[in-house]
Amino acid sequence: EVQLVETGGGSVQAGGSLRLSCAASELSFDDYAIAWFRQAPGKEREAVSCFDNMDQETYYSDSVKGRFTISRNRAKNTVNLQMDSLNDEGTAIYYCAAGTAVYWADEGEYDYWGQGIQVSVSS
Repeated sequence: EVQLVETGGGSVQAGGSLRLSCAASELSFDDYAIAWFRQAPGKEREAVSCFDNMDQETYYSDSVKGRFTISRNRAKNTVNLQMDSLNDEGTAIYYCAAGTAVYWADEGEYDYWGQGIQVSVSS
């Protein structure tokens, strides 16, 4: 059974940093796009970033571009999201997802999802 597990969440003050990691069992990231989505309280889930292992491209939403960095650790079969200069908008549950997505920001194109991890940013 494929499982995605997110780690690294927690609480941080505005302006601080956190690093999320997505690990997979029974799935190799080589053939998938791995994305991070987030859902803030009272809001719809939104795409944050994607590492597309099929074409080695990275994608970011406008709201995080320049502050977040997505990367892959091949040895550990993880995809990491380094989040710097966090602001109040960063408070959300963050999910990693795996799929053969044509359009990276469309959550309907992802087949596997983690349970989510909480990130809280205080001002």
